[in-house]
Amino acid sequence: MNKNLISTKTSDKKAPSSSFVKLAMKNMVRKGNQSLFHFSLTAVGFLGFILLLAFFVRPSVPH
Repeated sequence: MNKNLISTKTSDKKAPSSSFVKLAMKNMVRKGNQSLFHFSLTAVGFLGFILLLAFFVRPSVPH
C-alpha cells in the first residue's frame, strides 16, 4: 500500500521544462546561417574594439 502511494506521487510530477541553453541551441540549429553570421559579426566587432583600445591606451615608453 505504501509502495503504491509513493509510485503515484512520482508519476504525477510533470517533466521539467527545457532549460534556456537547450532552447538557445535548438534556435541556433534552426537558424544556422543567421546565427553564424551574427556570431562572426560580434567576434569581429569585439576583436576590433580590443585592438582599438590597445592602440589608444598603449603606454608611451621613452627611448
